[in-house]
Amino acid sequence: MNYELKTTLSIKIKRLDMFPNHFFGIAAINREDYKINIQGQSMFRSNLIKLPIKFKDEKALLRLTGINGSYFVDVVKYKGESEWIEIDSDRILYYLADHKDQIDTIDVISRL
Repeated sequence: MNYELKTTLSIKIKRLDMFPNHFFGIAAINREDYKINIQGQSMFRSNLIKLPIKFKDEKALLRLTGINGSYFVDVVKYKGESEWIEIDSDRILYYLADHKDQIDTIDVISRL
């Protein structure tokens, strides 16, 4: 089995606005614009991602990158398709609260 991780898609952040308990904005996958919502997890929603395109792996590493070589990573579970890009992760939410203006890309990295 091949367990080598590779970037399977890149999400380009176009606009990301901060609200009291989440971020909302516009992001592009393959030059197609989608709404993006990033919020914290709850007892009903663990670390997860939902995407508007097909994704084959059950888990993915999300790598947030941006200016000055800054980056942050978190592991999330893929929970199916959605019309939006939806990310539920306390770690990502708290990181963005302090570094929102430094992040411009979210790479989805998986085994497939």
